[in-house]
This record gives sequence, C-alpha cells and structure tokens, in this order.
Amino acid sequence: MNAPEKLPLATSFSLNTWSARQLAQVEQALSRWVACPTAAPAPAGLGDAMRYAVLDGGKRLRPLLVLAACEAVNGNTEAALRSACAVELIHAYSLVHDDMPCMDNDVLRRGKPTVHVQFGEAQAMLAGDAMQALAFEVLTPDEGVDPALQARLCRLLARSSGHAGMAGGQAIDLASIGKPLAEAELRDMHRRKTGALLQASVLMGAACGTVTPQAWNALSDYGAAIGLAFQVVDDILDVTGLSETLGKTAGKDQHTNKPTYVTVLGLEAARRHAAELRDQAHAALARSGLDRAAGLSLLADKVVERDS
Repeated sequence: MNAPEKLPLATSFSLNTWSARQLAQVEQALSRWVACPTAAPAPAGLGDAMRYAVLDGGKRLRPLLVLAACEAVNGNTEAALRSACAVELIHAYSLVHDDMPCMDNDVLRRGKPTVHVQFGEAQAMLAGDAMQALAFEVLTPDEGVDPALQARLCRLLARSSGHAGMAGGQAIDLASIGKPLAEAELRDMHRRKTGALLQASVLMGAACGTVTPQAWNALSDYGAAIGLAFQVVDDILDVTGLSETLGKTAGKDQHTNKPTYVTVLGLEAARRHAAELRDQAHAALARSGLDRAAGLSLLADKVVERDS
C-alpha cells in the first residue's frame, strides 16, 4: 500500500514558534474581552469565575485551527482572531457545564479545581451561560469585520455547538452510560460532541478568506478527520494517561461505564484508527490545493501524537 499523500512542509516553518506567537495574541485578546475588571467587569464575582474558566490553561487547539486555516487562505486576521476567541469561549463554557455534578461530576480540569468546585454550582452555571453569550458578542464587532461574514461565522459556531453538534453529542453521551454502542453509533456521538466544534474551527478560519468549493470541501474533510481523531486519542489517554499529565481525572470514562473507542475497538485498534484519521486529514489537505497549509498539517500530527 502506498503511503498517504501529504503536503510538503515549508522548511522554515516551526509549529512551536508559530503557535507561541498565535497563542500570545489569543491570550491577550481573551484577557481583554472576558470580563476585564477595568474594561468590562461582570457583577457579583461572575467575572472571576469566567476568567478562571478560560484564561491561563488548555491546549487552545481550536483557536490554533482557526488561525492556521485563515493563514492557509490568506484571510481577514481580525475576523480570525475573534473567531479563535469565540470558539475557545464556547469550548470553555462546555467544559464548565460538563464538569458539574448533574453532568460528568468532575473535580479537576486543566490541572486545577473545576469551576463549580472553586466558585459553587450556581456561579459555574452562570459563568458558562455568560461565556456562551460572549462568544457571539465577540464575533459581531461594530467595525473591522463585514456583517455578512459575521453572520456566516455565527451560523458556523451556533450549528456546531447546538443540538446538531456539541450539545447533541453530550446528550447522546449521557444517555449511553452503561449501554453498549456499535462503532457507528459511537462515531456519530463523538463527531457531534467533540468533532463538530473542531471542524467548525477550521471552517471559520477558512470563511475569513476566499476559497474555492474544492478547497472548502477538503478543509471540511480535514476538520472532520482531526475532530474524530482528537476524541479517539482522548479515549486512549483516559486509559493510558495520568491525571497529572492530562490535567483532568484519568480513568473517568471507565469508572462511569461510558462507551469509548477503547471499549468498542480495543486499545491497539483505537490507536490504529487514530493514525488512519490522521492520514485522512493529510490526504484532505493535499486535495485542497492550498500551499500555505503547513500549520494545519502539523496540527493534525499533534492531535494524534499528544500525551495530554
């Protein structure tokens, strides 16, 4: 069998250097836009909970995908930065709610106590609600981003985070505890719960520029492949990783009797599937016809090779 086609990488491109530069911008923007105590304070301690939930932690993979896709299509950088922050706000709000006792009931996230442990359940619920709303406020500035693009970005984010995407996947996840799932059912759950927002991150970055239908479809396929690969690797790390490395409670899925790719396929088959999905992502990039996609290519590798 021939090796899957893979985009050649620019010899001068360093993912670590590029990521550090992009993430510094994202962190600065989030610090300005998320209940900044001097610019946009939130009442009754709500701002403290919001900032605790989203600042100074996490892999920031979704923002990196937005910015890498925007760079690949030479898009509007202001729109991309706002999209990167909006996606991270949605992701952070989902983690706050997922960790609560009525959902996954976890006490550790990003290496520190979860928001409901630190601030109480009511404040955690409100912080998640406020971050979800703020994501769409960030996407709709008074100037700098064309209104038609604002609307398109809002639609992409809303669809990927609502019942057709993340929230729907979480509903399936909770309804599946203790029940056997076929691989197709597990794939559908994970494409919604985790994959949809990762795929939307890529497409929001692409929407910030002008792309051919061929490139758009290829980037959509790339996003779908790494979105599912991310969750497959998460399932693997839940079995093989340590809480200290993961920044969250290891073995949680097994303890709560949740179906995962490891329980459905087995550990080695799950690892092979993650590698197959990475190959699919590289093949999609090769089909895109884009010549500035080095960041996306290396991020696909990082998704599968990560240890946390």
